[in-house]
This record gives sequence, C-alpha cells and structure tokens, in this order.
Amino acid sequence: MIKLVLTGVWVCVITLAAVYMSVHLATAPAPAPDQSKQSLVELVKGESITIPVVHDGAVSGYFLGKISFMIKKDMVKGATLPLTEMTTDELFSLLVGNKMVDISNMKAFDPNAFRDMIKKDLNTHLGGEYIDQVLLEQLDYLSKEEVAANASGQPKKTGKPVNVVPPEPVKDPAAGG
Repeated sequence: MIKLVLTGVWVCVITLAAVYMSVHLATAPAPAPDQSKQSLVELVKGESITIPVVHDGAVSGYFLGKISFMIKKDMVKGATLPLTEMTTDELFSLLVGNKMVDISNMKAFDPNAFRDMIKKDLNTHLGGEYIDQVLLEQLDYLSKEEVAANASGQPKKTGKPVNVVPPEPVKDPAAGG
C-alpha cells in the first residue's frame, strides 16, 4: 500500500515539474535580434518581363526574365523606389543595348558578371548602395520560330539530346577489368 502511495506522489511530482518547465519555456522572452546579414536585407520580388532581341532590323527572338533583389533595409526606409521600371530599363540596356548575352555563343555567358553589372548600374542610378544582391530567377531565350510554332499549336521538334557528362565506357568482365 505504501508503494502505491509513493508511486502516486512520484507521478504527481514529475507531472508538476513537466508542466512548470513547459510553461516556463513557452513564456520565455524571445532572443534579441542579431545583426546578421539576413536581418539587414529585404527581398524585393521582380516581375516577369519579355525583351525582344533585334538583329538586322528585325525581331529574332525574346528574352524572358525575372530578377529579384536583396535591398539594404536601412537605405530604403521611407523611400519609394521604382525598382520594376528600373530593372526593366537595365535589362533592356544590358541585353539589347550592350549585347552582353551573345545568342550564338551561350556558353560564354557569365551569370556572375551579369549580376554584378545589374547591381553596379542600378546602384549608380539610385545614387547609393541600395542593392545588396541580385537574384536571377529566370533568364530564358526563345527564338521567333519557337514562339510562332508554340502559338500555332504545332508540335515542337526536338533535336538529338546532347550528353553534358559523357557516359563512362563499360568494362568487359571477361577482360579481367
């Protein structure tokens, strides 16, 4: 009988301690915000834009792009920046005016240099270091023929796939390898 009473008291003490600790931890004050880089920047989502590529006086294709930014919070407090319009202008300048992307040689495209150029030019236009980081969410190119084929509902002809990583040669087990 005494064992039963002691077991009951033990269960009550453990239950009360668990409830006390859970309430104490649940109402603990939030930790002080740290000054990490994440707390100093804010994400500004970009819009999808379409930029025509003009070659020899005619449209040869379209760039489809979506670029977002990490902006320094302390710089933009209370300021209204026309980032969408400025981004569109900057992309037109880089993709059409400066011909930074060569369609005939896409392997030469350097996304880091492209990001840096957008960041530098936008910060120059804004008159300060507002942009912390440029995020390329989408940058695609569609030729005029692909757009016309998709609009007419024609099935897309696919080319032969290109091996990015060539397959390893199969070893012949009879050769002892």
